[in-house]
Amino acid sequence: MKINHTQRIGAVNPYQKQNEQQAGNVGRKRKTDEVQISAQAQEMLSVSRVADPERAKRIDELKASVSSGTYRVESGKIAEKLLPYLKTNKQE
Repeated sequence: MKINHTQRIGAVNPYQKQNEQQAGNVGRKRKTDEVQISAQAQEMLSVSRVADPERAKRIDELKASVSSGTYRVESGKIAEKLLPYLKTNKQE
């Protein structure tokens, strides 16, 4: 590929307009993103499974086994879960 006239005066700068707009908007207040969580979602969060004592106990057991180095990954179970996903999302 050959690019001609790289030192051309008055060449188009595609970012110049954007930079000028940003410089002009410095005095304006920026818009902020806003998230609203529905009442149903809030209810689901309050009834979270994290508060379940059995689940908390299981999480503590897993943390302990990982930190002690005794946690073993069951590759067969991982493969069983991945196989259907890989079959449906196969790229050709």
